[in-house]
Amino acid sequence: MRRYGRVFREFFRACLVEELEYRSEFFGNFIASFFGLGIALLTIHIFFYQTDRLGGWTYGEVLVLLGVFNTLRGWIDFALRPNMPRLLEHVRRGTLDYILTKPVDSMFYVSFRHLVFWRLIDVALGFGVIGYGLYVERYVPSAADVLMFFVVMTASLLLIYSLWMILMTTSFWVVRIDDLSFIFDSFFDTARFPGSMYRGAVRFVITYVLPAVLITNTPALALLGKWSMAAVLAALAVAMLFLWASRRFWRFALRFYTGAGG
Repeated sequence: MRRYGRVFREFFRACLVEELEYRSEFFGNFIASFFGLGIALLTIHIFFYQTDRLGGWTYGEVLVLLGVFNTLRGWIDFALRPNMPRLLEHVRRGTLDYILTKPVDSMFYVSFRHLVFWRLIDVALGFGVIGYGLYVERYVPSAADVLMFFVVMTASLLLIYSLWMILMTTSFWVVRIDDLSFIFDSFFDTARFPGSMYRGAVRFVITYVLPAVLITNTPALALLGKWSMAAVLAALAVAMLFLWASRRFWRFALRFYTGAGG
């Protein structure tokens, strides 16, 4: 574990040095992130012009949920999204051989080799929205609430990574990576709103098949003091299950990789 910590630090350092060469782009990226979040806040505000609750959630609670969503999306765009197109190129060109011969786990390498630091702006803005939502809600989380929040946020990040990794792994068979990204984005966007506002088959899928509701709703509820130990343990169990499945799927897919020599 310590070894992979050192490897990740090297990835972190190399990517940071590379990105510092383009410091002038930071301000523009900040404005773009701020504008995108502003549109999301405006959308929620419009919803609450018509009602005082959205799927049983108050305005402040939905703001906390949006903050959680934005924070998680920032982590996705920081560490996961930059690596997907590169994996596809490795598979297409047969250059995955180069990674497979390295003395480091190949799944770890293709997941975290490239990082986009300006996307951490979204993480910071997300925490800002969480704080504003708690202020609107007039709720001060207890130490236990904060602890459970970080526990289930960790579970959410593991679950997102696992689902993203399963999606990445299908590049061994699927050529159109843009279509795969669209599938994940469509799924993840449903987590922007309370799961209780969805009905029928959609609610069943995002709750029990692809647990988008668990990813954002559970951390938001924990920070709002509406958590239970059963829900926390369930979140951790689901995350570990999907992490195990993503690992097995990656190893299975490697059997079908023919390499540069065909």
